[in-house]
Amino acid sequence: MEYLKSIFYFVVAGLFEIGGGYLIWLWIREGRGIEFAILGAVILVLYGVIPTLQPANFGRVYAAYGGIFIFMALLWGWQVDKITPDRFEIIGATIALFGVFIIMYWPRS
Repeated sequence: MEYLKSIFYFVVAGLFEIGGGYLIWLWIREGRGIEFAILGAVILVLYGVIPTLQPANFGRVYAAYGGIFIFMALLWGWQVDKITPDRFEIIGATIALFGVFIIMYWPRS
């Protein structure tokens, strides 16, 4: 059950980081209103809190989160921006996810 909770926290953190960053992107790059920037900033602050719920130390959590971020950023681009990942992005994201599972969930003595 701890694994499922941990994965849930990673996914929520990814959604908050990417979603908040995307709102800032829309504000700066596409001239959307200041409300996009404010909401994006609030979401990014909340993103900073979510990893503290993980059952591991800071370095391990953030190292593993990098792989989750890679995977989720490609999914976001595919679903939101309608840019299909190419085979090299898919291979790289798969390797990163393997790294996540080794870093976070591999049994330790």
